[in-house]
Parts: sequence; C-alpha cells; structure tokens
Amino acid sequence: MSDSQRAILVAACLFSCGQAPHPHSGLAPGDLALRALAAPVLLGASTLTADIHASVNGAARPACPEGMAHIGAYCMDRYEAHVVELDAAGGEHPHSPYTPVDGLRVRAKVAKGVVPQGYISQVQAAAACGNAGKRLCVASEFLLACRGPDRKSSYPYGGTRHQRGKCNEGKGSAVSIVFGSNAPFDRTLMNDPRLNRWSGGLAKTGAYSKSVSPYGVYDLVGNLHEWGAEVAPNGHGAFRGGFYGDAEINGAGCNYVTTAHAAVYHDYSTGVRCCQDAAGE
Repeated sequence: MSDSQRAILVAACLFSCGQAPHPHSGLAPGDLALRALAAPVLLGASTLTADIHASVNGAARPACPEGMAHIGAYCMDRYEAHVVELDAAGGEHPHSPYTPVDGLRVRAKVAKGVVPQGYISQVQAAAACGNAGKRLCVASEFLLACRGPDRKSSYPYGGTRHQRGKCNEGKGSAVSIVFGSNAPFDRTLMNDPRLNRWSGGLAKTGAYSKSVSPYGVYDLVGNLHEWGAEVAPNGHGAFRGGFYGDAEINGAGCNYVTTAHAAVYHDYSTGVRCCQDAAGE
C-alpha cells in the first residue's frame, strides 16, 4: 500500500460546527446511551489495512467482487444497496425498499435498475453490509470515490459548478409533495412508504447515467443519503451525498454531510452503500 493510499484511508471525518441541520433534525435528539450500542457495530468491521494476499484454488483472487469498483486499497458498491430479509437458516427473502427494516435481519445487495432501500438507520445499514461480508464506507473513501482524483472537484461529473439534472436531487421534501405543505414532519409520517413511490422522486439504481463518478460509481450525489461509518461523541452518525430532495444545503454535492441524527434514526431519505478492503493491496 502506498503512503498516499494509506493517508487517504486514515483521514478522519471532521464533523462540521455550525452546519445547517437536516430538515428533520429535531426528530433525532442525540442520545448518549446510543454510543455503547452503535460504536461497536459501526466501527468494529472496518479495518483499513489490506496487506493480505489471498488466493482461491491457487489463482489470484480479484481485488473486488462483482458489482464493486476498485479504488486504490478499497472496493465500493457501484450502486446504492437494496436489501433482502434473512431467516434463521440464512435463507434470503424479498423485502420492500419502501418499508423500514426494524426488527429484521437483512443483507445488503447491489444491482443496477432496482429501487434502493430507504428507511434504514446507520446501525441497520452497518449490519446489512456486515451480513454481506462488507462494511460501511468511511468519509475519505466516499469523497475519493465521488469526486475522483481531483481534490478540487465537488461533483461526480467533475468541477465545482452545480449542474441541475445530472444527479437526482433538488426536488424538495417528499412530505410536502405527497401530503401537502402543512403536513407534520413526525417520525411516523417520515417513514410512510408513499414518500418514495411518487413519480419523479426516488430513482432506480443507475437511472441517472450522468451521475457517475470517475471510478464508475453511481448516485453518490442525490437519490438517497448514504450512511457512513463515523459516530460522533454525541452518538450521532453521518450520512453523505444528499438525496433526491436536496444535495446542496449541507455542502456541495460530494461534500454534503449531515451529522444531526442519532445512529438509530431513519426516514424515507436514508440509504446505504457498502465498502470493503481490496484483496492483495
């Protein structure tokens, strides 16, 4: 592993002071008791060194599994995840991407042209990736995958100028669109399955052909917020990239990050994408 790769992977996520809150931040007060639950689940799976050379049947193992992009010393899913439910024997069963996964054991899956899973918390997202033999991505991995090697870039399509329509974003609150401008932003309504079903809202994976990064990763900006691995001292997690309603309020495009929610929080806008260490790095 090169020094530059190592520096990228150990870079810490700095939580912004004075950050504009997510529109629903009042619904997720920081519960310090969550830290004991969330931190081991979210951070324990992430080992950012991959100096192991593995082989299968004597042949070199591919650096990344099918469906993942190889980016330096790590792999990232090319698309936002959908999930399947797991039974006691480990069998897979379909799960609606329009409903939460509360009380379920689920596995993250990756495919083009499917509806990705919203309504998922950071703790649940970490478990879903873990059940797929993967983990949540750290901030430095998300940023590199999103903007490519040009550190000055803010968007997967390049540059610092926002170009509306290239990514699935800027469409406003689904709560107002589906239920009207006076609808309350309460936890039950925020997890209503109708919020991601309206035409023109949540898109299937890979539907926005120009929302692809230099590494071939889709929808890192817009579509769904993507939970990362970091947990702040107040028990809040971080999700990145914005969603189809907005990808600019808390940072431009790739730099968008919200840290206003506890790790167990979920609503229609929160999704997941998985990473893992690359083999042979």
